[in-house]
Amino acid sequence: MTDLDALAAGIRTSPGVLAKADIGLVAEVFGGGDWYAGPGDDGAVLPAGEGQVVVGGEAILPAFVAADPYGAGIAAVLANVNDLAAMGARPVALLDTVVGPEDVSREALRGMRWAAGLYDVPVVGGHLTRTDGPPALSAFGVGRADRVLSATHAAAGQVLVLGCCLEGRMREDFLFFPSFDERGDRLAGDVRLLAELATSGAAVAAKDVSMAGLVGSLAMLLEPNRLGVVVDLEVLPVPDGVPLQDWLACFPCFAFLLTCPADRVAECLEGFRARGLTAEPLGELDDSGLVRLAAGGREVTVFDLTAEGVTHLHG
Repeated sequence: MTDLDALAAGIRTSPGVLAKADIGLVAEVFGGGDWYAGPGDDGAVLPAGEGQVVVGGEAILPAFVAADPYGAGIAAVLANVNDLAAMGARPVALLDTVVGPEDVSREALRGMRWAAGLYDVPVVGGHLTRTDGPPALSAFGVGRADRVLSATHAAAGQVLVLGCCLEGRMREDFLFFPSFDERGDRLAGDVRLLAELATSGAAVAAKDVSMAGLVGSLAMLLEPNRLGVVVDLEVLPVPDGVPLQDWLACFPCFAFLLTCPADRVAECLEGFRARGLTAEPLGELDDSGLVRLAAGGREVTVFDLTAEGVTHLHG
């Protein structure tokens, strides 16, 4: 039996979700207006001829950089590539900023080089400062989109779809579910699939599942328009051998939440399945603002977006 109340409480108090509240500081300083079709997405959208350029950036937790600089380099690439994909952009280039001792910086750069090769996106420049102090790593992604996927496009009546890779094994030291060995260089095409779905109109909004976990990331997707949904846990795809609570809290290598027009859901699902990925519809968006989990004939509300926020980017 699924203990929905315990699941909801664990999600609300998870470090990944609680950390998102700090993002509200940006709105306090810059205001809550339209930041080039935002805020609420993981990148900024700039016009560029017939298409649009999407730019974004990620800072890696300094403790992670110090403990596993090679892994941090991989994470810097992964986070940017997934953010671009979630906005319907094909990755064009990456840049980095590396600060720290030479040995740490070297390993971080090696990790970025490996991951950039895997995802077929070049690292075209950046900045490096050698220091004996604590290391720091940030990376920035640039992509091109024919049609942008944006949380601002989500609306009641659309269907929530999860597209993900269930091949992999959870890390033992923290909740990260990598699929690098299992998918290999197919990941490069996997992340570019979202641009195809955006261009065709099969999907209109998306969010990659990252540090806030599946339900926290979902709340971030629905927060800008204060939408709600009931996620049916009985149809939720879960990797074999992974406890449900871990899957809901983890950062998967490849997992995206998409909203689709009701008459385009089959096309969206087929896009993932044709690549050997898993995809399932999880529920229909509504105007309630309540992000709910359902199982065994019960429902529990995890977030009430009419009364609270996750990122606090909106008033």
